[in-house]
Amino acid sequence: MEVELLKYEQELYQKGYNLIAGTDEVGRGPLVGPVVAAAVILPKNYQLKGLTDSKKLSEKKRNIFYDIIMKDAVSVGIGIISEKIIDEINILEASRLAMNTALDNLSVKPDYILSDAMKLDRDVPVLPIIHGDALSLSISAASVIAKVTRDRMMEDLGKIYPEYEFEHHKGYPTKKHIELLKKHGVLDEYRKTFKPICNILKESGENEKEYI
Repeated sequence: MEVELLKYEQELYQKGYNLIAGTDEVGRGPLVGPVVAAAVILPKNYQLKGLTDSKKLSEKKRNIFYDIIMKDAVSVGIGIISEKIIDEINILEASRLAMNTALDNLSVKPDYILSDAMKLDRDVPVLPIIHGDALSLSISAASVIAKVTRDRMMEDLGKIYPEYEFEHHKGYPTKKHIELLKKHGVLDEYRKTFKPICNILKESGENEKEYI
């Protein structure tokens, strides 16, 4: 067990906090689909060997940890903010809204929140931690739940639109994804304010609005 991953939690336990929620979001970079956040309250002094930032784990390990966390956690909340709202309020605010929604969806109210570098206005203390998904076990757990949840949504979208191969690139702007996007066109699920998408729409004459 990487003991350092419980450093923040253990300091808070010593101060009398018991229900510590970690929260993280996934999906800022993709061109399509929602941004997804998770909030997780783990049992006090919980240990899960090998758990870390979801980006550092294989898909197989993420799925294994997902099942374990969903079973063991005191509570798990999910926040899903659609591409349409992302276009309305921008990706940073959509990510913040996703985290707040995930926290609101917890069945147990936390008495302290650890976030992955995001400032949140809550009625309990919040500590934003830069690279928190690799430094706090609670945030690592949230990153896994958010990542698996969003990946599964993109796999489902890939079944609806197989020609876009969403199950492979998960909506991120890979070279292959851009090629498929230009070939097959912009779906409703794309984020219209993201530069590659609004540029394609402008070129096609479908969108006259100027985006920054």
